[in-house]
Amino acid sequence: MFWKQMPVKMLWRIVGGPARTLTCSSQAAILPPVLPARSLSSSPVQTPADAHLHSASPLETGPPRVLITGGLGQLGMGLANLLRKRFGKDNVILSDIKKPPSHVFCSGPFVFADILDRQNLREVVVNNRVTWLLHYSALLSAVGEANVSLARAVNIAGLHNVLDIAAEHRLRLFVPSTIGAFGPTSPRNRTPDLSIQRPRTIYGVSKVHAELMGEYYCHRYGLDFRCLRYPGVISADSQPGGGTTDYAIQIFHDAVKTGKFECNLRPSTRLPMMYVDDCLRATLEVMEAPAESLSMRTYNVTAMSFTPEALAQEIAKHVPEFRITYCVDPVRQAIADSWPMSLDDSTARKDWGWKHDFDLPELVTTMLNLHGCDTRVAQAN
Repeated sequence: MFWKQMPVKMLWRIVGGPARTLTCSSQAAILPPVLPARSLSSSPVQTPADAHLHSASPLETGPPRVLITGGLGQLGMGLANLLRKRFGKDNVILSDIKKPPSHVFCSGPFVFADILDRQNLREVVVNNRVTWLLHYSALLSAVGEANVSLARAVNIAGLHNVLDIAAEHRLRLFVPSTIGAFGPTSPRNRTPDLSIQRPRTIYGVSKVHAELMGEYYCHRYGLDFRCLRYPGVISADSQPGGGTTDYAIQIFHDAVKTGKFECNLRPSTRLPMMYVDDCLRATLEVMEAPAESLSMRTYNVTAMSFTPEALAQEIAKHVPEFRITYCVDPVRQAIADSWPMSLDDSTARKDWGWKHDFDLPELVTTMLNLHGCDTRVAQAN
């Protein structure tokens, strides 16, 4: 992420309006009322604790107007493509603090949005008539441990800005969480939705904070907050972004390029995983689910659990010359050892019909095909 390349003071000084805005001749007639700016310590709205959930101004009709923060990360561009197919290209706005590649800029609306600049973020929401906000700006686990102060600023202070603006402008808000929100005292096998959460990384702590703050804003202000705890997400379209499960992305790059891979986790380290298509579809499904079908606001979702050794064996069925070696990174291994080995996502399956499509064999075949590898299964001699 670009955040790790910039000191905190510089991030706070970033100021700018939308790099590319959408015009509408009737905009003034349908803009939600703009409330006065508030300080960090004041409540975003004075709504009774028993207020019913809301997700948009009563004047808003038609498909949602979606803003994705941190949109140039691992999931943002894929999510934008999925949502644009569903709601129309011009209704899904990608944002980040980095300059987008040409193909991203030309594929649909893109704006500059800095979550640490509350006024900038508010202007983006108002000027683009946003009704759904999907908040993906964050520093991941290993990167966050290398820069705790920056992770605290982005993952916590930035979240507070997002929560206040979402409540102020009656948005439906999605904030992804993670298996990293659990800790070494959580049950590690089939970890349930409601469990002990004592993470030992700033990333995990910030995600527990996001879950609880989102649920508080839901109950206190009626914010339509929705959250999924993602497992490791595997995608061929992105480079590893500093997460502990990123070995399961890099291994495919190296298997195709060099036929070998050095893993920074022990061969027996079992972690829950999911292919990116399942992850993005789960996000859309929970966002579209009727509020009355949601028995909670933060759900586990998963598809499979595997070890580096098992993944390497599956890859070797397609690339017989592939070899894996191990050079354990003690920091990443300690993080992995504090996380669940598998998740119980039965509540998501019951409440809003979640169902994954990709198991390990389908995952490996798909990833190798996307990397241009000949995936004919090796025949035994």
